[in-house]
Amino acid sequence: MYEVLDDTAAQTILAIESGDSIRRVAQHLHTPYETVRQAVNRLEDAGYVSYDDGLTVVDERVHDAALELVAASAGVSPPSIEETYVIPQFSDWPFAFTRIDAVYVWTHGGYQVGREPDDYPLFLAVREQDVDAWETFFEWFDLPTAFERQPRDELDGPLQIVLEPHASLDIEHVEGYPVIPRAETIEYMRENYAQFQSALAMLDRMYEDLDLGVTYRETERAQP
Repeated sequence: MYEVLDDTAAQTILAIESGDSIRRVAQHLHTPYETVRQAVNRLEDAGYVSYDDGLTVVDERVHDAALELVAASAGVSPPSIEETYVIPQFSDWPFAFTRIDAVYVWTHGGYQVGREPDDYPLFLAVREQDVDAWETFFEWFDLPTAFERQPRDELDGPLQIVLEPHASLDIEHVEGYPVIPRAETIEYMRENYAQFQSALAMLDRMYEDLDLGVTYRETERAQP
């Protein structure tokens, strides 16, 4: 079993929602299509997944084994920022990137603010009923959770998960990322206008159906 269930194959199993195509799984994992296709071929040959009108994991025990493997791997080698964006998709509960991460997703990674590689919170909107489950889930990956961003000197590593509980979620998808709606993201940006003025101008340029009336020009550096 473990000859087939390497890290890529395990992540592929965890990313599969019944009926998914290989391309959709690759998009969720932000992994090249061919890499996922080869993993699916190995898993199908081993009898762990079937591909009949979409992908299906044949046994929940295979899913559990894959989760244990990926979590153990994270314990040995802490996940990178890019990997941490994928990890929530291995859970059983809905979520959406919110706050700074919603801006990051809707600008297709074009706008990043207030974070550095050595101090990097991820912001997730989750259902109130799932909060305890999320906290337990992230413990598997040694990722600390809180409801507000924690100071870097209070953490053991650079990554943290900030959970934002909601009674219900309205989720859209952009390039494989679940995210709060664009209108909610823009509202958040307007509430923090000084921080996101340039990002609002960026969105205005990116989406033809928007007319935000925002202009932004970076102040040129004074010449010596």
